[in-house]
Amino acid sequence: MSVTTADFLEKKKRGEKITVLTAYDYLTAKIVDSAGVDAILVGDSLGMVALGYKNTIPVTLEEMIHHTKAVVRGRKNAMVIFDMPFLSYQTGIRDAVLNAGKALKETGCDAVKIEGGVEQAETIKALVDAGIPVMGHIGLQPQSVNVYGGYKLRGKGKEREKVIADAKAVEEAGAFAVVLEKIPAELAREITEMLKIPTIGIGAGKYCDGQVLVFHDMVGLFEDFKPRFVKRYAELGKLAREAVEAFIREVREGKFPGEEHSY
Repeated sequence: MSVTTADFLEKKKRGEKITVLTAYDYLTAKIVDSAGVDAILVGDSLGMVALGYKNTIPVTLEEMIHHTKAVVRGRKNAMVIFDMPFLSYQTGIRDAVLNAGKALKETGCDAVKIEGGVEQAETIKALVDAGIPVMGHIGLQPQSVNVYGGYKLRGKGKEREKVIADAKAVEEAGAFAVVLEKIPAELAREITEMLKIPTIGIGAGKYCDGQVLVFHDMVGLFEDFKPRFVKRYAELGKLAREAVEAFIREVREGKFPGEEHSY
């Protein structure tokens, strides 16, 4: 049976850390699911990693649905969370419910994630009231990158109280968990201790109830840049490139295919 929102809450109560990784296709979903990850986030980061956009803004609802269907087919146990793309929920509560409902109905995912705190509290409540589980996302919000003027650390100075208010609003609205992105570790600890729902950190230090990373960052497949908060557990990009170079070399030299590869 798949991991549920109730499992997330129980893990926090028991002090068990929660693991989340992204996946955008069937094969990656199978890999992370079989390894035992708690949840798979089909992040709108697929815009950069899988589709080559410069940021997450161009990603469409249809693209997210397409990729999430593949992920759901590849998982057995992990919760699958659908990342609501830009302008699929910011245009009003009715649009948010219809689009999130479409995502759940067409993909078979288990929950959706939306960015925003106080300003999205009514939307989160409406989604939950409609039977759609919601993961919140506060701190750095990539869909607002043009407003921020870049991917800067959030929650310092005067912003600290705003992030705390956002965390409270997300919980009160009924979210089952909240992502804390790129905020000071001590602020993340304060929020984690304050909330009853789990916090999932990315660039928010070690005190969160769980952690999420982009799979392609974590295994070294996406090499365009490496954020400070990413730990590379493998260098698959380098290995793949070396394998391709070996293939090219052996074909050109007449070494592949050999007799053992022929009928």
